[in-house]
Amino acid sequence: MLLLPSLSLSSFPATLKPQFVSLFPNQCNSSIQFQFLPLSPQPHHRSCTCAAAGSDVDTFTAKSGYLFDLSTSDADSLAGYSILRIAAIYRRKPLIVVRRLFQIGITFGKWFGLRYMDRVMERSDEMFKIRAAELREILVELGPAYIKIAQAISSRADLIPPSYLDELSLLQDRISPFSSEVAFNMIEQELGLSVDELFSEISPEPVAAASLGQVYQARLRQRGQVVAVKVQRPGVQAAISLDILILRFIAGLIRRAGKFNTDLQAVVDEWASSLFREMDYVNEADNGLKFRKLYGSIPDVKVPLMYKDHTTRKVLVMEWVEGQKLSEVKDLYLIEVGVYCSFNQLLECGFYHADPHPGNLLRTYDGKLAYIDFGMTGEFKQELRDGFIEACLHLVNRDFDALAKDFVTLGLLPPTSDRDAVTKALTGVFQNAVAKGVRNISFGDLLGNLGTTMYKFKFRIPSYFSLVIRSLAVLEGVAISFNPEYKVLGSTYPWIAKKVLTDSSPQLQSSLQTLLYKDGVFRIDRLESLLTESLRAKTERAVVKKQTEDSDSRMVVKEILSFTLTKKGAFVREIILQELSKGLDALGLATLDSITSTAAATIPFSAFFSPSSLTDEDITNLRTFQRLMILLSGTGRNKDFSTSGGTQISPYENQISYSEEVSLAINRLQSVQEIVPALSIISELPPESQQLLLQMPADLVGRLISRAAARTIRRMFL
Repeated sequence: MLLLPSLSLSSFPATLKPQFVSLFPNQCNSSIQFQFLPLSPQPHHRSCTCAAAGSDVDTFTAKSGYLFDLSTSDADSLAGYSILRIAAIYRRKPLIVVRRLFQIGITFGKWFGLRYMDRVMERSDEMFKIRAAELREILVELGPAYIKIAQAISSRADLIPPSYLDELSLLQDRISPFSSEVAFNMIEQELGLSVDELFSEISPEPVAAASLGQVYQARLRQRGQVVAVKVQRPGVQAAISLDILILRFIAGLIRRAGKFNTDLQAVVDEWASSLFREMDYVNEADNGLKFRKLYGSIPDVKVPLMYKDHTTRKVLVMEWVEGQKLSEVKDLYLIEVGVYCSFNQLLECGFYHADPHPGNLLRTYDGKLAYIDFGMTGEFKQELRDGFIEACLHLVNRDFDALAKDFVTLGLLPPTSDRDAVTKALTGVFQNAVAKGVRNISFGDLLGNLGTTMYKFKFRIPSYFSLVIRSLAVLEGVAISFNPEYKVLGSTYPWIAKKVLTDSSPQLQSSLQTLLYKDGVFRIDRLESLLTESLRAKTERAVVKKQTEDSDSRMVVKEILSFTLTKKGAFVREIILQELSKGLDALGLATLDSITSTAAATIPFSAFFSPSSLTDEDITNLRTFQRLMILLSGTGRNKDFSTSGGTQISPYENQISYSEEVSLAINRLQSVQEIVPALSIISELPPESQQLLLQMPADLVGRLISRAAARTIRRMFL
């Protein structure tokens, strides 16, 4: 099966009236079911149309064709989104606005009335599938704006009932095409050449159609490449403009009636701006080129070529991509590739694909993930990217007070909010969602009970936020369609952990410092968690298929050393060296205490080195040292950690005697031979890493001398 990009188109000139649009009968519509038609053996002439084409128009045009009748100047003024221009145009056409409002109200009112009668007559269950099909038909009748809204939620198998999901998914595939004669005329008008001059072959009928336009398969005459030719649907921009005007008006009424803090009209504006950019094929070609440059080199990611010299606002020629919908092939590996690519889009480069519905994500026949349709993209600013990463960290670590601050940074909360009350509310909302661990957190869990809290504390939804969340939510929706247990945040978090550990951003380094230290006490469990999760940040097929947590100790040590002994790992390396020096210092002091206690009767002045010199801080440092040795040996993962049982223990509770701590620490040193077999990997490290590793003992000795000198001075003068 071969799939084509979903479509995004701009309006046709006013001279192309609806009467020129014809509906292909069933035998011609078979091509819409994503099966390629053979290319014509002879050059195709523009007068050729589907032989069995009827005189009827498609459903949307039949219901709303009056929307397209704009003057040339009005149509041209809608090239870019401007609510003022749209309002000015339709202010002169009040009857059209009223007629459209009446049409929308009657159409939805009838459907909701039928649903109400089903409940009254207690036949909701048996009529459920019928009503779902009727809803799809209603959306097709109402046109592109409503189809695009429905497509935005049609990937959420966890949120949408199955019958509705099945029907809404058809909106991505089975939209009635318009006349090929109109399409070929448009190609010739836009590109200034006849179809015969442009293409040596072209399919006589569209091989895919969507709400904004349709696609033909062709072969470039001069270059010989097989390409996809996207052509816009007549009048689509005029129709969408009016619907946006109406939706924006309704959003204003809802905000005032509901006293929402979020500027709902701004959210509509952001969506509309993105939709208008999607209807400009020159913009889409530029987006595709940028996307290919940024992400085309990622292993197993395919980004098609764009042919800018054959592209205008209304016609786009791009490389032909063969494959199947990602949602149909159940390839978990490619989902992981998509998660990694999404991470790079959102949190590394900030340029992201904002419409990754199933029709835009394909599995090519050579096993790659292909992104197509770049009409809807977004930009994620650096400060917001850092804020999003910090929010994920604080959520996973249940630091809800810091999460409340993150929401202010991200623009979700006003700075004047009652921070304590928000923290308490977020704790109640998210506590259960994160209780099962990061790998089991889903967007459904996070968003399920958030609505009441958002309303109570006047949460705002920034214009950028809905597109960012949607890009991740859609990917999770595709995955859970064949793996209900899949969690996109659980797959994204390893990349977040790796970025936090390696990024040189002062904001993220400060966040990492705050995460790892509380009241001056090092929280080794959090470093372990970050390192463990970062080691999962892989996309190799063997690793994804294996899905195991028990890594070979030698490989664990190699991974940790490879990470810490690099420029990017300098910040974490400094923290580890600091904590190792503290632990060795405490171990030396405790060992000396143990010796002097044993020999107290024979060694004069031994009271100076009495056991009381081992402080609570030293006990904590000993425990941290034990955990670090386990971590660096690669042998205690997923096991209980000494006396702490795998969790950080306060120095003020569950204390054991210092002699027991010393014994445990010495035993850990005696088990250092566990590390020896893995030391052979040093020769496999880059020369720069080997050199840094050789410098570490001298660095540790210097730190120990400094700590010993400072302690001696304190004891002498304090």
